Amino acid sequence: QGKKLSHALRISAYVFSTGLLLFTALVNSASWFMQNVTLGNFWQTAWLEFYDYMEGDEWTIFLIGAALVPALAFWGFNGILLVADITGKPTFITRYRIQLGKNDPVDTKKLWKAIYTALANQFFISFPMLVPMFYIMKWWDTAFSKELPTFQWFLVELSIFTVIEEILFYYSHRLVHHPVRYKHIHKKHHEWTAPIGVVSIYAHPIEHIVSNTLPVMTGPMIMGSHIVSISAWFSIALVTTSISHCGYHLPLLPSPEFHDFHHLKFNQCYGVLGVLDFLHGTDKMFRQSKAFERHKVLLSLTPLSESIPDPPKKDE
Repeated sequence: QGKKLSHALRISAYVFSTGLLLFTALVNSASWFMQNVTLGNFWQTAWLEFYDYMEGDEWTIFLIGAALVPALAFWGFNGILLVADITGKPTFITRYRIQLGKNDPVDTKKLWKAIYTALANQFFISFPMLVPMFYIMKWWDTAFSKELPTFQWFLVELSIFTVIEEILFYYSHRLVHHPVRYKHIHKKHHEWTAPIGVVSIYAHPIEHIVSNTLPVMTGPMIMGSHIVSISAWFSIALVTTSISHCGYHLPLLPSPEFHDFHHLKFNQCYGVLGVLDFLHGTDKMFRQSKAFERHKVLLSLTPLSESIPDPPKKDE
């Protein structure tokens, strides 16, 4: 057993170090290309023009970047998904449904309740929470700099934001799954055992503050990030959580199998990346399932539910 463990550790170290070197080289190359060849000064010029157009009004700039742009990204993406959820068309999207036979079509009454709650959470919780964040960013005195961060620094920030979100979301999510808190707070979100995109922010107000909003806001506040980085990060976070809840495993998009399995089984897959679930052993059932085999980026047009189907039920 000791030899096997040592061999496995050596292979893991080799794979990790090789991957890290390749990733570093790729990031450096992409950063140089984005900064010097593809875009040049386009983004910097566009930012300065926007800043001048807004006459340097930092509060308005912050609202547009941290509230309006992410909200448009969220509802624009979910608007497309809702068409498929409600009408079952276009059929090429519904072919990729993860939990077959669920939300086909979606319950309209239940859907409107989710939409109303999502809008309420945005307008009455997320947006007001931006007020203290604005003053924290002003204290940093970097959020509204006329010089944009480099693309390479943005990638570093994005990595740090993701790690912070993983830690805060995992443990706050485990917290609201405690039986005492679950029935009063988190049960609302789990009314959807087969989730759809808009359900990503369908939650009790306390959960929306602690698990949905603070984990995403904390990284930029710690880093003193530029408003452009904040806007991009908030938009990415909202779209990716929508993908995780959307119920479709679509080609070329990140796999939603991990979090969809959480809604199906309740006591598995609490995190975002799955790292803490692996360390805490809260993904054991998932790793033994067909969903784990399907948990990858789909690079073909054949739905993974067809190429890697669930085993037949005992009564079939």
